[in-house]
Amino acid sequence: MKLINLLSLAFLLMFAAACGSNEAHDHDHEEGEHADHEHGEEQVVSTTDSIHYGEMISEEGAIEYSELLTRLQTEKEIENVTVVAVVGEVCQVKGCWMNITDGTVGGEEAFVQFKDYGFFMPKDLAGQKVAIQGKAYYETTSVEDLKHYAEDKKASKEEIDAITEPKVELKFLASGVKILPTEL
Repeated sequence: MKLINLLSLAFLLMFAAACGSNEAHDHDHEEGEHADHEHGEEQVVSTTDSIHYGEMISEEGAIEYSELLTRLQTEKEIENVTVVAVVGEVCQVKGCWMNITDGTVGGEEAFVQFKDYGFFMPKDLAGQKVAIQGKAYYETTSVEDLKHYAEDKKASKEEIDAITEPKVELKFLASGVKILPTEL
């Protein structure tokens, strides 16, 4: 009996070690659940005026989201840019992506992912103003990924099944996010 318990414990430890060394940085999940990534822990530093996720950044010198859209009409991608925007949605499974907008209804959104899955955002951040730093670019998102992201935001089966074409999207790979204070 002790041998069985010892073997069971050894198996569990090997399984845990194998799971902990997952270095994949894609967005694959099994059965709709999020895979843990090597750098998947939230890295949060609280300050007296806001909260930082990922790299510490400042909104000083940031451009407004509308200016980013204007610049992307002539530039293929923009690296090392800091943008002030409003959070539209956040992944409701783990906070591993979010959409940002200029805050107007029907405006173009950018799909934001976080560098090396090194941090995640609070799931209740929609409507909050943020400064994000990183790289903005357009990219085609596959039908499979679009359906996966729809599942993440808890879309209905009908909405998910209606996704049949890939989509060119504005994307942003963020190295840091700063939640800005709510204006009174």
